[in-house]
Amino acid sequence: MNQPQRPINLHVNYHAHVYFDQTTVEFAAKLCEKAGDLFNLKIGRVHQKLVGPHPCWSCQILFASNDFEQLIPWLEESRQGLSIFVHPLTGNDLDDHTKYACWLGDECQLKVDMFRRKAL
Repeated sequence: MNQPQRPINLHVNYHAHVYFDQTTVEFAAKLCEKAGDLFNLKIGRVHQKLVGPHPCWSCQILFASNDFEQLIPWLEESRQGLSIFVHPLTGNDLDDHTKYACWLGDECQLKVDMFRRKAL
């Protein structure tokens, strides 16, 4: 089994998507809120439904390369078993969600066909 690619600070802007389910939604919401407060970051909605290519409920954290070196280790230490999908914002959604996809925790299978259809 391949190890998921770990986040590396190579881009300007990023999203981190914290994945959770009905048993971990409260913890995930607090984790995202705390990340926003500690690092002064914009936090998206806590989606208790599937959104976009994400195979799990999720909450998005928007951050930049200058936040990366503090945020990523903090998320790794604080996630308590949650999977977190990290990707850059290069302007190419398909590459961002495949070629540049990185993970804290277990990798999940994204639904990237929506980006392939969009590219046609």
